Parts: sequence; structure tokens; C-alpha cells
Amino acid sequence: MGTEESALDITETLLPPSRTEAGQDIADGYEMLPHWKEQITLRGLVVSALLGCLFCIITHKLNLTVGVIPSLNVAAGLLGFFFVRSWTGILENIGFRVAPFTRQENTVIQTCVVACYGLAFSGGFGSYMLSMNQRTYELIGKDYPGNRPEDVKNPSLGWMIGFMFVVSFLGLFSLVALRKVMVIDYKLTYPSGTATALLINSFHTNAGAELAGKQVRCLGKYLSLSFFWSCFKWFFSGVGDSCGFDNFPTLGLTAFNNTFYFDFSTTYIGCGLICPHIVNCSVLLGAILSWGFLWPFISKRAGDWYPDNLESNDFKGLYGYKVFIAISLILGDGLYNLVKIIYITIKEMLNARSQRNALPHVANQEAENHKLLEEKLRNATFVKDSIPSWFAASGYIALAAISTGTIPIIFPQLRWYLVLACYLVAPALAFCNSYGTGLTDWSLSSTYGKIGLFTFSALVGSNGGVLAGLAACGVMMSIVSTAADLMQDFKTGYLTLSSPRSMFVSQIIGTVLGCIIAPLTFWLYWCAFDIGSPDGMYKAPYAVIYREMAILGIEGFSALPKHCLEICCLFFVMAIVINFLRDITPAHISAYIPIPMAMAVPFYIGAYFAIDMFVGTVILFVWERMNKERLMTLLVQ
Repeated sequence: MGTEESALDITETLLPPSRTEAGQDIADGYEMLPHWKEQITLRGLVVSALLGCLFCIITHKLNLTVGVIPSLNVAAGLLGFFFVRSWTGILENIGFRVAPFTRQENTVIQTCVVACYGLAFSGGFGSYMLSMNQRTYELIGKDYPGNRPEDVKNPSLGWMIGFMFVVSFLGLFSLVALRKVMVIDYKLTYPSGTATALLINSFHTNAGAELAGKQVRCLGKYLSLSFFWSCFKWFFSGVGDSCGFDNFPTLGLTAFNNTFYFDFSTTYIGCGLICPHIVNCSVLLGAILSWGFLWPFISKRAGDWYPDNLESNDFKGLYGYKVFIAISLILGDGLYNLVKIIYITIKEMLNARSQRNALPHVANQEAENHKLLEEKLRNATFVKDSIPSWFAASGYIALAAISTGTIPIIFPQLRWYLVLACYLVAPALAFCNSYGTGLTDWSLSSTYGKIGLFTFSALVGSNGGVLAGLAACGVMMSIVSTAADLMQDFKTGYLTLSSPRSMFVSQIIGTVLGCIIAPLTFWLYWCAFDIGSPDGMYKAPYAVIYREMAILGIEGFSALPKHCLEICCLFFVMAIVINFLRDITPAHISAYIPIPMAMAVPFYIGAYFAIDMFVGTVILFVWERMNKERLMTLLVQ
């Protein structure tokens, strides 16, 4: 892929440049496009279900360990292309005639997979849903103010699948009528959706198919290495907190006692390879700040700030500082970005009309005309198979009515009128989140969920407010997250000339699969491992944090340890200031300013995974430098 010719092959246009009449171009484009029903195939659904299972397992693993979930959209497009191409290749070799594999079918598969594994995150299996269980209740403390035994609901496949089905579809209907406004009129970029579309378009060229094959072979090689290394590491692992590869004091015993060690986890190293450098460095900085300085400093005040005979997971001691300071960083970061996104959204909407009427400078008239023809074809394709507004509105109303009647059966603490209030305000919040995601590629669904958590916990009060707030968090988070994912996928479909109707149907199918697969794959972890144990592999860090937020919404700050409120306020303000500095400084400076949300994760979990992720980012940095030098050499030649 180092030659100029191959680069041109990958970025080839969707229309033949030799045409001169716009009408003929668009007509020819329509003839090349498969009908929307032909874009949804049985083989595509089978591949989507298999990849959905795989990605749900990966998402649960990361959600229950570190809580950092990188985007897997590109991987979904790549693996979907590889499996279907392999499928069709095998059938053709044994004499069967198969339908050609198009970029539209590839897009539908990617959409279905994203809809499926997205529910493993928005379903709250590592956050609000897990906050309700007995383990989290006992971890916070039976005598902790506001933590009542009545506010416990242990995981069960029955109610989890039922809850997923009644809350997961409303986000699809809330904004589908605005798809033209968001994608065509406002021309929102949706960076992840655009990147995925460019990758899928490149796969369906000769050079792109060759590149995809190389990528999949590389994937298989390192997957095998990771598998065999994990088996080897397990064979030589210690028991509990004894040595072994999982608890090896690579940086010395003093650092090990403060959770600074390398645990040889290929999962976290791979996560570090996927996440941006600034995220990995922010996580490491948060680990150094908390476990290197802050917790040792507070530990020396045992007996003064808090009783010195408490257990390690008692919220009246050091454990309480860890959780509440992490919460303050998360809330400060989330609040700042929420205000920023709302400001950007209002500003862009006010300027949208003048921007659309502005005439761009045309440097190359022929190239510009060709781009306009492609844009006309995309626009015509995107509005051709329309989804009626009455269908979207009636679907939302019907699903909201079913959900309003069903959720109080699952969670009696959340009364029907409170559920109805959620669904009345949810479309507006979904629009704000989807618009903000289109501008910044940053979905704030968890922030909107936390707003619902605090609001409804406070409204219900001490008599059931914890479960009511956590359930309301799930309702809000599911709607705004699904709506943003839908618009992201609509942008991908727009750029790959996929029918919006096939995309919408694929989203519904993927959501149905996710409502079943996500709880089932979580249940595997729940039955096989000690989920939520502060000393185990699957700490589920956000379970405790979300339950504490619900209690905080009811009880206020009275239960915090000594000086904890002052330190929390300091870190809350620090998160806002750091984000403000990231926005006002030049790009070459802001690229080195840490992200508070990423810094907060190791405050509660520990520093070990930050070491692993930093190793991943160092590997990526070295590889990028070596690859850059190789590319420069090729260009010189």
C-alpha cells in the first residue's frame, strides 16, 4: 500500500467520471444500487449475530474491569467484510452461484453489529443495572445512610431481557424522522460514521479488498498469540493475591502495594493500542496522582480523618475518598462537556442557514462538478426509501405506552407517571446528544443518564429512590445512546449509498439480537466469576459509583468522610478548569492536556491497568514512528 496507484484505487469515486449529464449519472447510479430488501441478507444476519456475540463479550470484559470501551465500529465493518467474502468464496469454489457482496450489505452488517453490542454498554451491565445487586449493597455497607436492603434487585435473565426489550427501541423511533435534517441539511460530520464509511467503500475496490485480507490475517495472527499467551499466563497464575503473572511486582514491592505493576494483560495492552495516546496518558496520570500521591497522603491521616480500624472497602474510610473523588471528576467533566455541546449545538443551528447559503470557492470546476453529482446521488438515495414521520411518531408513542405500563411492574419504585415524564423529555435530550455527537464524535449518553439518576432519586426520596433513580438512568441512557448510534450509522449509510430503510430495519434486528445476546453473555460472566469483588479481576468499578450517586441524590453530602467534600469540590473544579484549558489553548498545546474523565478511572480501580494501557500506547507510538519513516522513504524513492 505504499504506492500512489493503490491509494487511488481505494479512494475511487462512486460515479464514473466520464459522464457529463447529471441526470444520466444519477440514473446510472440508481441502476447500480440494490433494492433495500436485497441489502438485508440471511448470510449478513448470521454474520451479524456471530459478531454481535463476540463484541458483546469484549464489551462486557472491558466494562466489568476498567470501564473504558473503545469504538469497535471499524472492526465490525472489517470482520463483516472478511466473513462474508470468505463465505461467498468457499461457495463459489464448490460450484454454487452466490449473490455479489456489496458495500450496502457490508454497511447493513456493520449497523446490525453496532446496534447489538451497543446494548452491552447502554444496558448498564457494568453500571446502573449492576448497582442494584446485593454485592454492591453490602460493599457500600449495611449501616451506610441511605443504603437500604429494600433497594436491592439481583440480576436475573428474565427481568433483564424484559427491561431491555421495553427501553431499547424508543431511541430508534425518537429521531428517525430528523435523519435528513441531521445528515443532509446540517451536514453533520459524525467522524466515526464517516471513517467507517470510507473504510467500507475502500474494501469494495481491488486494492481495498487486498488490504482487508492483510488486516484480517494480521488480526488472526495476534489473536492467536493473545490466546496462547493467556493460556500460558493462566497456567502459571497465582492463587488470589499471590504472585503469578497477574500479580508480579515488576516495579518493586513498594510500587506493587500501591497497585503499580505490569500484569501482562493483552486485553489492556490492546485497549491501549486502540485508544488515543492522550486517553492512555490521562489514565496513567490519574493513576500516578491518586495511587502515587493522594491515597498515601490520606492514608497517613487514618485515626484523624477517619477511624483507622476499618476494612479496606468501608465507605467511612479511604474507600469512600476513592469513590467520591472519582465521582467528582466524572461529574465535573460530564457537566462541562454537556454545557459545551449545548452551546455548540445552539450556535451551529443558528448559523446553519447562512453556512448552507454560502458559496464555496471552486478551484477545479470539473472535480467540483463531479463531487456535486456524487452528492446528488447520495441525497437522492438517502431520501428515496423514506421512513414516514407518522410511522416514527406512532411507533414512539406505542412503545412509550407499553414501556410506561411495564417498567413499574419490574421496578415498582419508579411510578408510571415518572416513566412517562422520562419519555416526554427524552426526544429533546436525544436530539442534543445526537447533534453533539455529529459535531464532536463524543456521545454524552452516560451524562444524561446521571442527570436522570440524580433527578429521580431526589424526586422519589428515601423510600425507593435508589432503585427508581437507577432505573430512570437506564431509561434515559438507553434512548439517547441508541438515537446517537442510529444517526452515526445513517451517516455511514449515506456515504455508502445504503438505503435508510435497510439501515433502520438492520438497527431493529440488531437491537432485538442485543436484547437477547447482551444479557446472555453478561450472564456467562455473572455465573463464572466473582463480579463486583474489590479484590477480584472483575471489580465492576461503576457499579459502586452509580449506587453512590443515587444515594447522594437522596442523602446529600452528610455521609461523606472528613474533608472529603472539600477535596471533591477541588477535583470537580479542576475537571472543569482542565477542560476549559483544553478548549482555549492552541491545538498543539491542548493535545498534551489530559482528559479528566479518563483520569478518574484509576482513582477507584488501581494503577495496574494504566501501566498495561501505557505499554500499548508506547508500542503504537514506536510503530507509528517506524511506519512514518518507511513511508517517507517510499516517497523519496
